[in-house]
Amino acid sequence: MMRGILILLSIASLQLITADLQAQGYPNQAINLVLPYAPGDAGDVAGRLMAEELGKQLKVPIVPVNRPGAGATTGTDSVVKAKKDGYTILIAPNAALISARILNPDTVRYDPFKDLTPLGMAFRSPLVLAVRGDAEYKNFRELIEYSKKNPGKVRVGTFGVGSGGHFVVEIINSITGAGMTMVPFKGASPAITALLGGHIEGVCPALGTITSHLKSGGLKGMVISGKFPEFPDIPTLDQLGYQQKLWGVWWAFFAPAGIPAEVSAVLIPAIEKTAKNPTSAAKLAALGMVQDYAPGEKLLAEIREEQKTIEEISKKAGLIK
Repeated sequence: MMRGILILLSIASLQLITADLQAQGYPNQAINLVLPYAPGDAGDVAGRLMAEELGKQLKVPIVPVNRPGAGATTGTDSVVKAKKDGYTILIAPNAALISARILNPDTVRYDPFKDLTPLGMAFRSPLVLAVRGDAEYKNFRELIEYSKKNPGKVRVGTFGVGSGGHFVVEIINSITGAGMTMVPFKGASPAITALLGGHIEGVCPALGTITSHLKSGGLKGMVISGKFPEFPDIPTLDQLGYQQKLWGVWWAFFAPAGIPAEVSAVLIPAIEKTAKNPTSAAKLAALGMVQDYAPGEKLLAEIREEQKTIEEISKKAGLIK
């Protein structure tokens, strides 16, 4: 009998704890923030900064979870399939939401408009095509000429098929005839390691991933998608006399589609405060990034517009029919 009483008391205690947690509202436990990049990538470092600040806003731990692979689609897909309770959220780059789906519709099956809830834009960064500091080609034109004279010998590491870096390589090939080979990696950091080790000839990551290498002279930038004050000598395609523009990379917060309205009502204001925090802005600038908050509806509008542009470029480059 005593055992039965103890069991009933335990059940009653659990019910009281559950009721208490529910009364506390969302969030009442740690939140997993999926970062679909390799440790050390620009998105990873910046995402951890965001996690720290968001934790202060929500007053619960925000736990960064690295799930790299397939141009950030592996981690993104895991959030699409996660519980719709607000305890698993995502910081994803534009490539995982747009270009990866355009190039690989059979393997990237999620739809950002149907399968994810946009919580807000967070930050942006230019993309940079960089080579080793001791490379024989000293500027963009010399790199292109070398690649033309040595077909297949200029291999450029990127974040993966469908990543922003992949499209930079394709755009440059299409307008110059360079014939550079895109080599996909699970993240920018492994690609940079391969370049420094002499296994590939170039990389095309977000600026923040290679700022220290650019400053030290270990790497040198050939072309950048948008001017950045700290590296004024790296030219854009416009400055080099080309009509085609390159675009950079942006990162935004998402949750699985279908999260409760009361969860969104808490998450969205907290993310806005996080993305507008001046301390975070200074830290992001040091990583080669620009803070740029935008609400969910503007984020979706940008995704739609970029999707159209990427589809057009993909068709011209022969990547899709």
